Amino acid sequence: MEPTKKRILAVSGSTRLNSANGVILQTIADLYRRKSDIHIYPDLAALPHFDPGLDEAETPDIVLDFHRQIAQSDGVIICTPEYVFSLPAVLKNAIEWTVATTLFSNKPVALITASSSGEKAHESLIMIMKTLYARVEDEACLLIRGVKSKIGVDKQISDPVVLNKINSTIEAFLKMV
Repeated sequence: MEPTKKRILAVSGSTRLNSANGVILQTIADLYRRKSDIHIYPDLAALPHFDPGLDEAETPDIVLDFHRQIAQSDGVIICTPEYVFSLPAVLKNAIEWTVATTLFSNKPVALITASSSGEKAHESLIMIMKTLYARVEDEACLLIRGVKSKIGVDKQISDPVVLNKINSTIEAFLKMV
């Protein structure tokens, strides 16, 4: 009998079609389809602006669905660019919708920052996820600098060193799950 595939939610911090972060997540989904069921969240931009003043009963359905997808996953992969030394607003907004929950408490996460530099956003993402009590391990965190030069015109990862680092990161993450 085959072991049950782990359910993984993958979230891109970029809303751009064919973004480097989307390419990375799709590559991971393709490479690991035999080991896990990776669902890429389709549209963070559709989430409304976080409103801490809403009662639980007033939480928009799309946010509740996002919460359900996190809750039903065995782990979460976040892959994000860095904008002005920080996380993209859509990703920060999505994470803020989870702060009054325990959705990330002890949830294994893989954190990938793929950008020109990315260092500040990466540090911020790690700190935020640890604040939410997510299971963050160094081996499941990856910073990819100069990402545009690592992806070919065919929208495939063209740098074998980066591809190996992604594989090592996801293998470490799947051991946590």
